[in-house]
Amino acid sequence: MTKKYNVYGMGNALVDMEFEVTPELLSQLKIDKGVMTLMDETQQKHIIEQLPPPCKQACGGSAANTLVAISQLGAKGFYSCKVAHDDSGAFYLQDLLDCGLDTNLRQDNRPEGITGKCLVLVTPDADRTMNTFLGITGDLSQNELNKEAIKDSQYLYIEGYLVSSPTALQSAIEAKKIAQEAGVKVAFSISDANMVNFFREGVDKVIGEGVDLLFANQDEAFKMANTEDLTVAVDYFKTIAKTFAITLGKKGSLIFDGEKLMEIPANPVTAVDTVGAGDMYAGCILYGITNGLDWQTAGKLASLASAKLVTSFGPRLANEELQAILEEVRK
Repeated sequence: MTKKYNVYGMGNALVDMEFEVTPELLSQLKIDKGVMTLMDETQQKHIIEQLPPPCKQACGGSAANTLVAISQLGAKGFYSCKVAHDDSGAFYLQDLLDCGLDTNLRQDNRPEGITGKCLVLVTPDADRTMNTFLGITGDLSQNELNKEAIKDSQYLYIEGYLVSSPTALQSAIEAKKIAQEAGVKVAFSISDANMVNFFREGVDKVIGEGVDLLFANQDEAFKMANTEDLTVAVDYFKTIAKTFAITLGKKGSLIFDGEKLMEIPANPVTAVDTVGAGDMYAGCILYGITNGLDWQTAGKLASLASAKLVTSFGPRLANEELQAILEEVRK
């Protein structure tokens, strides 16, 4: 039976504000480099006051970036999230629609409040540090789920950042239950090492008895498996996921297709901004395996697209850039 959606995604809806900063400024502001830190609105405003003007603003959130990539590649996606009845929320909704995604959001169902924002601080080494005020997305709940859309999808994709909110965690667990009862495969992204450091119980609850597809970078995989040995991490992942992908930065990535482990080579580039690279990678893999590509080819697509992404600022590529990469791997 043909499903309406390739992927149903759920995650935090955040307006990303990117800034170019120095490691010295991060140290001065007492900001932990290279990870995502949650904060309240007052803390975030204080940091903004110390920063240069943003170099780019866009609708983001990890899963949103992934779903946008899936849509740009030509697949059909649905994105569940929560924004407020403010200018940022209206901007966010319109951006999702412009990207060709279906969503639970409407002009008339956005409650009063503040739409979440993420300060993305990019250092000269292309590393990204994120300071996030969740705003109303911290109240994401089962009310934002579209059960019929979940059932009518090939994959449910859950963003790891949701485990930091009790209501969002419960909505993720409920969405997974709906998906599994309907025979829909479940993909989960760890998203950030701090989700394992501070919300491990929530991560374990979402994974439960296992997921169909798991995404992580090397640091997240090491944290999950409590090791510094990649072989040990791979063996551990085989116990919690039927298939998985572990990105290794300049060393490329590893993909386990359920039977064999394959190495996907990196594409050497000069990185200026790694924001959204993991999101793009996940989007390309999910597009590939729901559109007839084998795992190796999907991995090649993901590697090429994420390498291209880090050569410029922002979490997205232009449609024509992504389509050109897709055409290249299809040859």
